[in-house]
Amino acid sequence: MLPETEPSLLPFFNPQGVAVIGVSTNPAKLGYGIAYNLVKCGYSGGIHFVNPKGGVLLERPIYPAIDQVPDPVDLAVLLIPAQLIPPILEACGRRGIRAAIIVSGGFREAGATGAALEDECLQIARRFGLRLMGPNCIGLMDTHLPLDTTFLPPPSPPAGEIAFISHSGAICAAIVDWSRGQGFGFSRLISLGNQVDVTETDVLVPVAADPHSRVVTLYLEGIANGRSFVSVAGQVTRQKPVLALKVGRTGGGQKAASSHTGALAGTEEAYEAAFRRAGIQRAATASEMFDWAKTLAWSPLPKGPHVAILTNAGGPGVMAADAVEEQGLQLAALQQETHDALCGLLSDAAGLDNPVDMLAAATPEQYADSLSLVLADRSVDAVLLILPPPPMFTAAGVARQIIPLIQTAEKPVVVALMGYSLVQEALAYFRAMHVPAFAFPETAASALAALYRRTAYLARTPGEEANIESAAAVNPPTALVPEPTGWFSQAILHELLSAYGLQLPKSGLACSAMQATDLARRFGFPLALKIDSAAIAHKSDVGGVRLDLKSSEEVAAAYRELLQAVHKARPEAQITGLQVQQMIPSGQDVIAGVTRDPQFGPLIMFGSGGVEVEGLRDVAFALAPLTVYDGRYILQNTWAGRKLDGYRNIAPVDKEAVLTTLAQLGRIARDYPQITEIEINPLRVTAEGAFALDVRARQSHSEAKVK
Repeated sequence: MLPETEPSLLPFFNPQGVAVIGVSTNPAKLGYGIAYNLVKCGYSGGIHFVNPKGGVLLERPIYPAIDQVPDPVDLAVLLIPAQLIPPILEACGRRGIRAAIIVSGGFREAGATGAALEDECLQIARRFGLRLMGPNCIGLMDTHLPLDTTFLPPPSPPAGEIAFISHSGAICAAIVDWSRGQGFGFSRLISLGNQVDVTETDVLVPVAADPHSRVVTLYLEGIANGRSFVSVAGQVTRQKPVLALKVGRTGGGQKAASSHTGALAGTEEAYEAAFRRAGIQRAATASEMFDWAKTLAWSPLPKGPHVAILTNAGGPGVMAADAVEEQGLQLAALQQETHDALCGLLSDAAGLDNPVDMLAAATPEQYADSLSLVLADRSVDAVLLILPPPPMFTAAGVARQIIPLIQTAEKPVVVALMGYSLVQEALAYFRAMHVPAFAFPETAASALAALYRRTAYLARTPGEEANIESAAAVNPPTALVPEPTGWFSQAILHELLSAYGLQLPKSGLACSAMQATDLARRFGFPLALKIDSAAIAHKSDVGGVRLDLKSSEEVAAAYRELLQAVHKARPEAQITGLQVQQMIPSGQDVIAGVTRDPQFGPLIMFGSGGVEVEGLRDVAFALAPLTVYDGRYILQNTWAGRKLDGYRNIAPVDKEAVLTTLAQLGRIARDYPQITEIEINPLRVTAEGAFALDVRARQSHSEAKVK
């Protein structure tokens, strides 16, 4: 079970009394709107109005100051000019109020002066133990308590099962109005605004603990503390489904990144990895999020991914079949007894395979009987029922026949109610009885997929959620001192990776052709030569790599040729020397890396390596430390990972060695927080293990200067 609402937040969600500071007797003012909603919603606690002018509003007295308000009062709603907020907060603190919603704008969103004012409010609140929601928000509502501290125009949304937490007040207003025409209601709605104090992470647990909230939805523009959010959300999603609409997907990313890992690991990749770790389903649009939400709130979960399609027309059935498989679900193979029973029920021309096409003349009774047969089939986990306007009957007549079956079924049924004017009565029936109905099969299939993802998430075992074991370092470097550019030398990196048990080929730095040939004779052939320069991030781009050198003569010649090529390409670059490296037997080359996301910390990357990694974009990301589930996910969702099991003439290699390497890179990032990026490209994987053929790492320039 989820914990109860923490005491410091309780006045927001179950206040004994509410004081609205800044009310107005003018119906055109927001201060009037808040007062009106609070009174008319039916809130049974104390309601108090405050304005220095005094007077009467909605048959209630207006007190000149908060200290004159009688008990009970533990929540204040402030709608006054921003510059007046600090002294009013002081007065609220002295009055013993422990929660305040600052509706007013003019704070951080307005510039530096507003930001300073916001910080002042936070310091006052902390001094009195006063929790703040906002500023620049519209407050919250609870349709079941009931409580409404917003200024949204009436009527309030109907009481429902969906909780909505939003960074945007305008989105709240639009969604509430839109939902009235969509047949669903809200349990709780919270607008967080600037989040000077109370954040989305703070309210997740109390909102999810509400027995009326069956699904939690989030509109996010960012996250205040990424790691804390993932930890809390991971607890919540085990009890209630959580859906998120994260906006701002098209930003510039990490402009300063120098490695492939940093270049590919933008903010959105970190959010995707965080949501997956926490069990949050991410929607692409607001309508998609609420389609999923009402389906999760109204439907049982499927036991598996196998879907039966029931239709009265072939074309929509084909649309549905495509949509089901595109969503990662599967068409169920109906049992023979189901096939035989349908054969006796439907016309000889009916299609009895999946999709089941009952033909246009299907009666409401045939719809109901066919649905009953399909639901009883043990091969079927869910049903997508398609209902265009029947030519000989009404869609409403079909709805009346099938709704009782859907309501009592242990398997989910979603309806694609295709059409508009001829299906409005049926749509009203479905909505009234909480049956998920959508305009097209593609949307219905998307909702079924959300149900199955919930099933799959709940089926994760504790073993899958456990971290892949990563060994502690043995004799790690006592200090990591980078070059002035922020990049670490190859010698330090080899020492670092070796300390964590990662395999590297024999290598050494040569500052002359003679040193290179001496190292070559010691390591044995074949060998590789690679430029060693802190100024050159991508060696192959400047001709800084020579491979498969089989003699001392080839090594000496390659040494001179490589230096000439690099000097020509990058004459300004300071070159430390050349790395002489043992060639590892052929295998599969991949990329493995870690970059540090500002919100979520170390982010592990895996995928197809080589010089075209950024063009191929065959990569997947996971938060560190790497769990068993995430490790399997990033291998299954990249061609590089799937290929490790072998493909055609490509031999299978040591997949576990790849996971161990990724886990150890995550551990290195944890143990050395100054490392901004670390990348192995390529990581050569053979049947005997994984070898870091080329590694580079850096810390931020600011960190480097401090060192």
